[in-house]
Amino acid sequence: MHAPRAARRVVVTGLGVVSPAGIGLDAFWKGLQSEPQLRRERTVDDFDVTHWLSGKQARHLDRFTHFAVAAAAMALEDCGGLPEVDPTRAGVQLGTGIGGVGTLETQVGILAARGPGRVSPFTIPMVMPNAGAASVSLRYGLQGPSETLTTACAAGTHSVAAGARMVADGRCDVVLAGGAESSMTPTTVAAFTIMTALSRTGLSRPFDTGRDGFCIAEGAAVLVLEERDAAQARGARIYGEILGAASTCDAHHITAPSPGGAGAAACMRLALADADLQPADVTAVNAHGTSTPLNDAAEAAAVVAVFGAGAVPVSSIKGVTGHGLGAAGALEAASVLLSFQHRELPPTMGTTEVDPELEIDVVLEPREWQPGPTVSNSFGFGGHNGSLVLGPA
Repeated sequence: MHAPRAARRVVVTGLGVVSPAGIGLDAFWKGLQSEPQLRRERTVDDFDVTHWLSGKQARHLDRFTHFAVAAAAMALEDCGGLPEVDPTRAGVQLGTGIGGVGTLETQVGILAARGPGRVSPFTIPMVMPNAGAASVSLRYGLQGPSETLTTACAAGTHSVAAGARMVADGRCDVVLAGGAESSMTPTTVAAFTIMTALSRTGLSRPFDTGRDGFCIAEGAAVLVLEERDAAQARGARIYGEILGAASTCDAHHITAPSPGGAGAAACMRLALADADLQPADVTAVNAHGTSTPLNDAAEAAAVVAVFGAGAVPVSSIKGVTGHGLGAAGALEAASVLLSFQHRELPPTMGTTEVDPELEIDVVLEPREWQPGPTVSNSFGFGGHNGSLVLGPA
C-alpha cells in the first residue's frame, strides 16, 4: 500500500469519441446497446475527416492522428471550449499501441514498387507514435507536456492515468488525455491471425464459453481533465472524477497473462489504494474483456481474487466496439462516464453463455445501476496492466 494521490481532485468535463460503435457521445452510447457486427475487423466506416481537417492537413497525417484530432475537438466542444488557462499549464497525454503503421506499410510498398524518390517526405511525422499528441497540441496551442505512451493495449488507460496525475500534482490545470489507433493493415492483421489472437468467427464474445479471440478495431477517445474546484467555478458539467489509478507489469510472458491474473489483481489493488477505497466500495468493473480464452480467464480470476466470486457486476464493451488496442482503455473510460450519466451498465454484447468456470457476474442485458466507484481495466502485450478508478460527479 502507499499514500493516496495528491490533494488536487481531478474531474472529467468533456468527452470525444470515434468508434465503430458510433461517432459522438449519443451515437456511441446507443451503439453500446446494439447488436454487434459480424466482422473480424471493426472499422469506423462513416468517419469524414473533413469535418475537422482540411484535405491538405489530412493528407499529411496518418488515420490514427485523424481520429485523435477529431476526438479532441469533440471533447473540447463538449466541455464548452478550451478552458482559459495558461497555455504552458495545458497538456496532452495520448496513448497508441502501434502509431502510424498504415502509413509505414503504404510507403514500404511505394519504395518497393517505385523507388526511394517516390517515398513521401511526410512519412516520418506521419508514422511516429507521438504524432497524435503533437497534432492536438499544435492545433490548440497547448504548450504544457505533450506525451505519448505506447504500452500496447493498456496505453489508453495509462494515458488517462498519467494525465490525471499531471493535474493532481499541480503541473497542469487542463489535460487532454486518451488514446487513438488505426492499425488494421494487411501485415498486422496477418500477424495477429497467425498468432491465433483474432476471432475466427468475426464475433467478440467476452467471457463466453465459445470465445475464440478478439475483433481488431480502430478509433479514439479523449477526455478533458481539470482540477475540480476550477471546473466547478466556471460552471462546467462534470461527468465524473478520476479517483485513483495504477500500473504494473506481469514480467511473465511477452503476450500471455500471468497465471491466475496475479498481475491484474495487484494492479486493481494498487488502484484502490490510490483512491483510498476498499474492494467493497466498488460498484462495477469495466473489464478489458478481449474475448480471448487466456486473457478473459486471467482477468476473471483477478476480479474474483480482489472482490470475491460474483460480488461485483462486470461488463465489457468490446463485443460491440471490437478491440481498439491503444485506444481501448480511453473508449472504455468514456463508456463508464456515460454509464454514470445514464445510471445504467451497458450489456456485454455478443456474449450469450458465460463460461461457468469464471465465477463472475457478467452483465448481459442493460442493467439499472446506482453509480458508484468503478474500476476500468486494460491489459497489454508485454505484461502491461492498467487500472483506473472512476467515480460519479
